[in-house]
Amino acid sequence: MRLLVVGSVALDSISTPFGDVTDGLGGSAVYFSVAASLLTGVQVVGVIGSDYPVAELDKLTSRGIDWSGVERQPGESFRWKGKYSFDLSSRETLETRLGVFGGFQPKLPTGFRNTPFVFLGNIDPELQLRVLDQMQSPKLVACDTMNYWIESKREALMKVIKRVDLLIINDEELRQLAGDWNVPRAANWVLAQGARRVIVKRGEHGALLVEPGGRFYAPAFPLEEVFDPTGAGDCFAGGVLGYIARSGEASSPVLRRAIVYGAAMGSFAVAKFGIGGFEGVTRESLLDRVQSFRDLTHVDLAEPIG
Repeated sequence: MRLLVVGSVALDSISTPFGDVTDGLGGSAVYFSVAASLLTGVQVVGVIGSDYPVAELDKLTSRGIDWSGVERQPGESFRWKGKYSFDLSSRETLETRLGVFGGFQPKLPTGFRNTPFVFLGNIDPELQLRVLDQMQSPKLVACDTMNYWIESKREALMKVIKRVDLLIINDEELRQLAGDWNVPRAANWVLAQGARRVIVKRGEHGALLVEPGGRFYAPAFPLEEVFDPTGAGDCFAGGVLGYIARSGEASSPVLRRAIVYGAAMGSFAVAKFGIGGFEGVTRESLLDRVQSFRDLTHVDLAEPIG
């Protein structure tokens, strides 16, 4: 295994104008793993309660996902319930029940500690630091965060940022973190705090990579039908880290291609409820979607106008 993810393993109940789902597999680690597993093997660290449908997780093992780092504790699993607006651009959280996730203390199995590529989901930054302290010289560490941690655990989060190679964050969170409305300027501020690179998720407006001396932008894939945006950002991250892990390094050209793979994963994620968007998706269909991105963005420039 070349990729490790530490994050939530949850049960999601989602309502959109196009339908509903109750207690579907969810959580950042699940979405991330399902996407990344199209490209590389994935090890997962998380926690579930005694009520979690373990058999549903076991069905995903054949994809190359190792769930042995997921603890099973007595009690209720983490549950989230949300409702989306008609255009899916905003959502309302109706209920959050942390259950056993509220006391989550990530413990990495010995065999996980030398995994070369690591993704820290948007858990408490103090827990992210504990994970980093358990790792043995990873080649690349990426992390996500959320508004709640930016506001309530800023000091710990800044310590995490100093230790990561890649921060993957959405534009709203980035503005809050940097205290600056301008996204490229805010991303440069994050680089100055110690992160090596920043990827800014901008939803239907694509993703922006900011690194020392360069920027790269990839659009979101234009879909005619979108059913459920839940977990799309985690699937995007899974595509990015999955491609990096498969490549074995994170040079600027590799990272730019990784973002396109991430965008492709996000486009699959929103096509159905939960992880259902990846049903029937193979590595070949993934490559077809990536090729579609190239066709979408490629242009042969004419001779300069003289």
